[in-house]
Amino acid sequence: MVGPSGSGKSTLLDVLALLRRPERVHSFRLLGHDVAALWKRGDADACVRLRAQHIGVVLQTGGLLPSLPVIDNVLLSPRLLGLQARTRAEELLERLGLVHLRRRLPSEISIGQRQRVAIARALAHTPELVLADEPTASLDEEQAESAMALLTSLTSHAGAGLVVVSHDEALLKRNGFALVRCAQAGSETTVGAAV
Repeated sequence: MVGPSGSGKSTLLDVLALLRRPERVHSFRLLGHDVAALWKRGDADACVRLRAQHIGVVLQTGGLLPSLPVIDNVLLSPRLLGLQARTRAEELLERLGLVHLRRRLPSEISIGQRQRVAIARALAHTPELVLADEPTASLDEEQAESAMALLTSLTSHAGAGLVVVSHDEALLKRNGFALVRCAQAGSETTVGAAV
């Protein structure tokens, strides 16, 4: 998804991540689940379970827990789900060039490294859908290219869907994304195919 700041891209991603309920919804099915029905009956717990089990989220700010070292941040979702994912976590850190930082706290690594840890964390429990909000915004051009290619490759290899919000249309195009443009019209967000 692309569009100017304030056009609703991150809000739409929050809706897809089941973090926010829209004001109006007629129908919304996600991974075979009737999310609209869950929202209508106020079943927040079911939304949390659905997100935890099936969705990986890369937050724009990384969202790492400051008291946990890198490896434990990456292993957080799998542990909460009762999964053994140590090998996968180590592989993700290796592929993202972070394995040597596994014992460091988020405050001891750069912003770009934190963002790559957030990507590893989103993928560690092998979700069916990955939602990434500006996953490369804090990376330099070379790291952004590498991280986006890896994110695309890892999700493709796992058979997961990938939705990315970004201001960098060229990066998305180079990585084969179909672009969808968000626009704000008053209080409404419109979504349509990008040119």
